[in-house]
Amino acid sequence: MDQNKFGISNSIPPVTLNIILISLILLLADMFLPQVNGQISILKHFLALFSINFSNFVPTDHFMPHQLITYMFMHEGFSHFFFNMFGVFMFGRTLETIWGGKKFLLFYILAGIGAGLTQLIISYITGNPSITIGASGAVFGILVAFGMLFPNSELFIIPFPFPIKAKWFVIGYGVFELILGVSSRVNDNVAHFAHIGGLITGFLIVFYWKKSGKIYDQRW
Repeated sequence: MDQNKFGISNSIPPVTLNIILISLILLLADMFLPQVNGQISILKHFLALFSINFSNFVPTDHFMPHQLITYMFMHEGFSHFFFNMFGVFMFGRTLETIWGGKKFLLFYILAGIGAGLTQLIISYITGNPSITIGASGAVFGILVAFGMLFPNSELFIIPFPFPIKAKWFVIGYGVFELILGVSSRVNDNVAHFAHIGGLITGFLIVFYWKKSGKIYDQRW
């Protein structure tokens, strides 16, 4: 894809940059803050997304509504942070350049919330409590948006020695995550259904924007 065609410079747009910086600051802070009961850091205690255990229709455990946003800025270690922020950098800056900062931020937050809600629903249905952190759900929203806007753009994905069109990459990745999610592998601590939730949410938002003729409207 010729990025210059879309006026994309080598600099990082402000919203994309701030998402990366906020996530980095929270990662570093999380490394040095004390733990609660020796199990989880005090920062994750307030910002991670805790599952909901309804007892007599009263939410218990540590779930709080703000966690549906804050969890996507928390990460478990540098590699988790790096791969998520690499996706934000590679694809998010393109979307921000096209949509503008406010619209891109709205999309990113909504995709992350959709991913978080999906994780809460699956956790409640299965009865498996969970603590979810990471921007992966929002990043999956970014991936599907990029695939819908630039379906024939060729991506070079390690370890494949050949380019893959964006539309096939997104579809294949979504199917792969769904398979992993339903397989319920032992010791798999990846929130696969959150990824699917972010992907579906991103798809629905872009589909609506395209149908309503607002996909390239930056007046937000």
